[in-house]
Amino acid sequence: MPVNSKTEKAVKTGKMAKKTPAKFSLGKNEEKSVPSSFKNKDSSASLAGKKGNLTIAVYNQEGQEVEKISLPEDIFGVKINPDLIKQAYEAQISQSRVARAHTKDRGEVRGGGRKPWRQKGTGRARHGSIRSPIWRGGGVTFGPRKEKKFAKEINKKMRRKALLMVLTGKLRDKEIIILDDLKIEQPKTKLMAGLIKNLSNRLASLDSAASGDKTQLDKGALIVMAKKDVNIVRATKNLAKFMTIGVQSLNIVDLLKYKYLLMTKETITAIKKMFETKDR
Repeated sequence: MPVNSKTEKAVKTGKMAKKTPAKFSLGKNEEKSVPSSFKNKDSSASLAGKKGNLTIAVYNQEGQEVEKISLPEDIFGVKINPDLIKQAYEAQISQSRVARAHTKDRGEVRGGGRKPWRQKGTGRARHGSIRSPIWRGGGVTFGPRKEKKFAKEINKKMRRKALLMVLTGKLRDKEIIILDDLKIEQPKTKLMAGLIKNLSNRLASLDSAASGDKTQLDKGALIVMAKKDVNIVRATKNLAKFMTIGVQSLNIVDLLKYKYLLMTKETITAIKKMFETKDR
């Protein structure tokens, strides 16, 4: 095979051009499943390692600032990887998927137990059942079956890491609201709706005074509780954009479904203990 003189010279001198690896990019459909707030890796990386950014204000139910607390850096200050968040999100969604489409094969269709005609002597093609897939009204070949499993596997460390990344993103985007306490006297939706409206208006006015982005709590929030409060749970059921969840049931799908995260100081303590136990 003839060799180019330039190529031969480059081989002898050891100056062969190296091919640069192709850059990986997500497709359009894949980018939609990851929220935009988690796509900027550089800005998220700047949050980790700076404890000054992990302080957050604590409000009472009237929206007045009570104090400021510091959040644990190993939970709310990790480096964000959008690909891992997408993988954990899809794994959880796939595990909740149930196969409902189901077709019957020739053994499941009713009838067809008798041979339609004898094997030889009729001049027609041989058949053993009128429920054969090639017959009208027979079984279906290679159709969808309810035994199919759509679940995608992901290990515990990856799922835990993705959960911490989402919590970090919520803090970075100022979508975490911490209250000193959350209680209502009766399990009435009207009381809960009024509490959320007053709190939303108060926080929005504070943000506008500080020349920042307004907190719009009426867009929806996930209320994370350290202990079950029946009044809060019942009063929130009829609020379309709000949901209550226990701290032990915290998951990445619910965190991404709701814009804001509403917690109490007691919930922060419970989250610390929960992840400290998992690290052991």
